[in-house]
Formats: sequence, structure tokens, C-alpha cells
Amino acid sequence: MAEDGINSFMNGPDEQGRFGIFGGRFVSETLMPLILDLQARYDHAKTDPDFWAEMHDLWTHYVGRPSPLYHAERLTAHLGGAKIYLKRDELNHTGAHKINNVLGQIILARRMGKTRIIAETGAGQHGVATATVCAKFGLKCVVYMGAHDVERQAPNVFRMRLLGAEVVPVTSGRGTLKDAMNDALRDWVTNVADTFYCIGTVAGPHPYPAMVRDFQSIIGKEVRTQLAEQEGEGRLPDTLVAAIGGGSNAMGLFHPFLDDPSVNIIGVEAGGKGVNEQMEHCASLSGGRPGVLHGNRTYLLQDEDGQILEGFSISAGLDYPGIGPEHAWLHDTGRAQYVSITDVEALEAFQLCCALEGIIPALEPSHALAHVMKIAPTLPQDHIIVMNMCGRGDKDIFTVAKHLGFDMKI
Repeated sequence: MAEDGINSFMNGPDEQGRFGIFGGRFVSETLMPLILDLQARYDHAKTDPDFWAEMHDLWTHYVGRPSPLYHAERLTAHLGGAKIYLKRDELNHTGAHKINNVLGQIILARRMGKTRIIAETGAGQHGVATATVCAKFGLKCVVYMGAHDVERQAPNVFRMRLLGAEVVPVTSGRGTLKDAMNDALRDWVTNVADTFYCIGTVAGPHPYPAMVRDFQSIIGKEVRTQLAEQEGEGRLPDTLVAAIGGGSNAMGLFHPFLDDPSVNIIGVEAGGKGVNEQMEHCASLSGGRPGVLHGNRTYLLQDEDGQILEGFSISAGLDYPGIGPEHAWLHDTGRAQYVSITDVEALEAFQLCCALEGIIPALEPSHALAHVMKIAPTLPQDHIIVMNMCGRGDKDIFTVAKHLGFDMKI
């Protein structure tokens, strides 16, 4: 069961923002007053019916929730074994799960009187969601994006700029998500008076990991209701599977089931070229160790001196050398299992999903699907797997075409 006096896996974090030894609030003195104000505002919002009424109205009429829970019949038949359901969060407005959380953060930002929103993005989906909501509410938006990701996620860069956001390419480091988050934090320290940092995952200083998780938990709450409607009252998934970079889509699916011991939970990290000593992957739980980055303590890819390593993944959204602190805690307590999938395996899953279900997945959930492809044939037919299809793949077609040798000029 849960540790450190927490009687339920769903009750964390503690008052200091810690999940066991993970999480916390490691920020500069300049940011601490803003962080404490945000925590107070969110603590109030959690019990404010007006806040949740606004959220549910926007989720319903702007985002398009609830997203479908789809029985993937052809995929199930092809793999044999377990019955596979896909939670279709790629059908949300903006094409991913990110907008679930962005709406909540920006409503809080408006309540705090902030007029400028900054964000980091890797695959671009969080950036697009942030730019979208800023456009809706008339707020200035600045998105930091690694220069390498700007190149490989060009469709989303164009979308952000169409929506009025300023996209700032970050050239430090390897030009990926870690570097974008570094620059966003520097901006925030400099512009605390009018700026709100809209973090895209269940990482960062407390209260961000828990706050983002709470907004994303709409995913798992819908699954509970939808599966009962389709499979019978009280029927729970036997296995949940989701891809993990920082881990917000996964935590959104997992959290409402953490206190159901019959539900097996599997997070899928980016294995890149394989989990090896060269660190050509982003599997923090498989190849990393605890350390502090971006305001929280969690598992990180780092060298013997504690220097953060770059990591590698074909997927821009999973190309991050750490993981959300609650995932680190779930890993250490044994409540969830974490595995890795290579680029090659993800590309195979991407193609299979297109061919069998007429769904073009993003490269992020393609990692989760690749693991489903491994385990489904080994499970009985009455075993139910629910996988989060957290993003659509139009942003990745140029990357996939390049790796598969297709000429996009045709």
C-alpha cells in the first residue's frame, strides 16, 4: 500500500508537494511567492463550483468531451487475446489531451490577473493548446520550443503562429523539450508580475504535478463510466497502458484507478535506439536515477556527476530526460509498471494502427500501442486493455515519412 502516511494512492502529494521522496518545490526566491499564490488559488478553485462549471462547459462545448472509448475490433482480432479499447483523446480540439489541462491553468491565470502566458513544448501539442486558449481569451502567448523540435514538428509551429503565439526556438543543449523548459523558467523569473507559466506535464514545482494530474484525470473518470456502459455495471479495465514523457496523459488515465488493485497499470517510456549505456533513449525509470530538475525531485537521466543527459527519441513529446514525480513514486511503490519501447517498435505500431483501424496516431501513443501489441496476444479474450490514444499523427507524418523512406514531394 502507499507509503509515508498516505493511506490512498489517490491522496498524494503531502503538504510539501511530495510523493514519498519525490516532487517538492525547488525554485528561486523570486518565484516562491508566485508558486504559493498559485497553490492557494488552486486550493480554492478545487472547491469552487463556479470554477468547475466553467471547466465542464468548456470541456463539453469547446474541447468536445467526453472523448470516445473505442473498441478496436480489427486490432483485437489481428493480435488475438485481449480485447483492446482506445481512449480517443486525439479527437479533442487541437488533437491531443493537452487542452484538458491548459484550460484549467489559464482560467486560474485569469483569476490571478495575469495577461501573458508562457509555455514550453516538445511535440508542439501543448504549445498549440496554449496558443489556442490564449487566442480564445485574448491573452499574449509565448511558446519556447527546442530548435530541433521546431524543425521536426513544423506543422505545429505553423499552427501556433496562426493562432497568434510567438514561437521562440531554443538553441541551447540539443534543442529539445528540456532546453525549452529551461528557457521558459528563465523567462518566468524575469517577468513574474504579469506572466503565468503554463506547464504542459505532471512535472515542475508543487503544485503543478498534482494540478495538471487533476485536470487530466477527466480521461480516467470518463473511462470508468464509458467502460461500465459498454461492458456492464462495475466492469473495470484489467490493464491500462499509456505513453510517458513527463507523463500527463498517463497520469490522467491512471489516477482514477490507482486505488483499484485489480487494475494493472503500465507506463511506456521512449526506448529510442535501445536502453543502453550510451543513453540513446529517454527511459528515465529504466536507465536513470533520482535527482532534481525543473523544480522537482524525480528520476532523471544523468551522469555520475549529476549532469543531466540529453537522451534520444523519435518522438518529440517523449524526448525528455525525466518523468513526473508521481510516476517515480508509483514506480518505487510498485503500484505501476514501467517499460520502454524503441523507435523501430513505435514505427511498426504507427503503421499497424493506420492499416487496421483507419486511425493515424501520434508517435507518442504509438509507443503505448507497441507495448499493447506485445502483451495482448498473451492475455485471455475476456481481458480488457484500455490504451490512451493521446494524440493524432498529422504532426508526425513528415518524421515518419523520412524514417520509412517515403518521398513527400510526390
